[in-house]
Formats: sequence, C-alpha cells, structure tokens
Amino acid sequence: MSKVAICPTCGSKAKIKETGESVIYETLQDDLLIKKVEQLKKAMHKYKEKTEQLEKQLNEKG
Repeated sequence: MSKVAICPTCGSKAKIKETGESVIYETLQDDLLIKKVEQLKKAMHKYKEKTEQLEKQLNEKG
C-alpha cells in the first residue's frame, strides 16, 4: 500500500515516493480516493453477504 501524506507545496493529499535522498509527491485526486473507497465498500458488502449466507447454511445443518 502506498504511503500518503500532505504535500508541503500545495497542501493536497499525495502519494510519497522516496528515491535515494529525495522525496517525490504525487498528487491524489479526490475523485480517485472516492472511487477507491467505493470499491472497498462494495468488496466488503459482497464479503458480508457471503459470510451471512454461509452462517445461515451452517445453522440450518446444525
């Protein structure tokens, strides 16, 4: 996972890339962050549905 920090130049969120003695800040767009959060939410929701379905099957057998 990438390191994220506040860029000292522009004050926005940025990925940090350390190369030797220098540090490179790559700006993250809020849209990109929102997309990533949405993807994580969808993945967690699918996982939750699967676990609930498996728990239901286990309860019916037991």
